[in-house]
Amino acid sequence: MLNCREVTRLVSESQERKLSVVEKMSLNLHLMMCDGCKNFSLQVPFLRKAMKAYSERLDEVIEEPGTANTQNHESKHP
Repeated sequence: MLNCREVTRLVSESQERKLSVVEKMSLNLHLMMCDGCKNFSLQVPFLRKAMKAYSERLDEVIEEPGTANTQNHESKHP
């Protein structure tokens, strides 16, 4: 049976490659018994989507040079 470290590795790898039937069965067996790993397995896809969305919008957030927040430098003295 897989330990938690092996399960977290497989969960992460499953985002990049298709797991074998044996890996899936071992993973699912462990997830049925371990709440911590089950929570991790549910969070990984969410985090992946969030980071993808962040990286796609990063260019939209970064301001072009010269358009940074410039304040009005009017003198307040008479």
